[in-house]
Amino acid sequence: MHKVGVIGPTSSVEQIMNLGKEYELIINFIGYPYNDFKDTERIILENDQYVDLWLFSSQISYMIAKNTNIPVEKLVYIQHTESGIYKSLLHVAYDQGEFLNQISIDELTTSHLQQALQQVDFESKDIYVKTFDVNSTTKELIDFHVNLWGEQKTKGALTCFEAVYLGLKERGIPAYRISTTEMEIKQSLKILAEKTRTFYFKDTQIGVQILEIDNFEKLSEKAKSSYSLQYLEISLKKILLRFCERLDGSLLEKGNGRYIIFSSRGTIEREIGMLQDTVFQLTNESNTTVSVGIGYGETVHSAEVNAQRAIQLSKEKSEYGVIIVQEDGKMVHSVGEEDELSFSYRMNNKALLNKLKTAKISVKNYNKLYALVKRMSSSDFTIKDLANQLYWDESNARRIVVSLCDVDLAECIGEESYTSRGRPSKIYRLK
Repeated sequence: MHKVGVIGPTSSVEQIMNLGKEYELIINFIGYPYNDFKDTERIILENDQYVDLWLFSSQISYMIAKNTNIPVEKLVYIQHTESGIYKSLLHVAYDQGEFLNQISIDELTTSHLQQALQQVDFESKDIYVKTFDVNSTTKELIDFHVNLWGEQKTKGALTCFEAVYLGLKERGIPAYRISTTEMEIKQSLKILAEKTRTFYFKDTQIGVQILEIDNFEKLSEKAKSSYSLQYLEISLKKILLRFCERLDGSLLEKGNGRYIIFSSRGTIEREIGMLQDTVFQLTNESNTTVSVGIGYGETVHSAEVNAQRAIQLSKEKSEYGVIIVQEDGKMVHSVGEEDELSFSYRMNNKALLNKLKTAKISVKNYNKLYALVKRMSSSDFTIKDLANQLYWDESNARRIVVSLCDVDLAECIGEESYTSRGRPSKIYRLK
């Protein structure tokens, strides 16, 4: 059974969990209500280890979660439609005796409101709209409505936030909340249920791990006797068998320091820490480095092909650490490390492909750069940033960035200088 964390204001979380009882045989919902949407980041970082997926009652919380290191595929939010706006407008009309006259509204985007007004074909008067984003605050939104009310420009307020709604009520301002409808929640729960099924099939995919003792031929040459080499191989195999037992997998010895372990994707992903410990033990025992490549696939053959591709990359660049190649073309470098980087070596954007072809830049390098920039706290970067974090030499990093600028995929936006000597470094940004 998959565990799903539900994030939103208390009333929304209770409504979602109540409607979610329909799926209680396959999903265990865990409520994480907040008082302020800004609490979203803290909640998911503290509790991500306890859930398989996150369900957000609003898009704004989802946007905050996307800025963390939580994989996007673990995040689902309830899609809001015009029906939630219609419901709140009917409440206003019933209480005020007027429809869309002298009212303040806060919205993530004006598109839903515009679509709703176009469909009812009703002329509005004195509507004040404030859009918000992840940097907005509850106080800022309350002040927006309060100031208009104080200036006698409005007769009431519509808000998307429970905290703003309660704050306005305390001040005696007629307030109405644009809340999620049952139809919207049920539709999102169906999508969530499909996603949990996808997670199940992904979890049971075949996973192949290839571990290779680097420079094994030199170890053979340095061995004092064939017995000492065999003792070393026995020691290495003991370490691998303990790991294999933990995975409930099967070990295949290919010779010359190469070993293959067959298991499932879910088990491998849950035991990445154990894999790192195993690599550490193998390194100490053999007194040399160990390359690791992991492949996932629908069949043993496809998983093994991906693992072969991963081990080749791992051997070429030891800085990349453990590498995973997935069946969908996604690649993960430095698995389990702080600098873990996930990107794809495939692309289906024809216009972008043509630009990269003109710039003579590979899809893999562009996607790797894009993934790094997305992971960084700032979208701005220098040549030195890329060289340090992607293990590129500076001349190659400069060539790639300059070429991206030439085809209008990047731009120079400024300079920085840490000392009075030397030329300042240029600051770039992807378009």
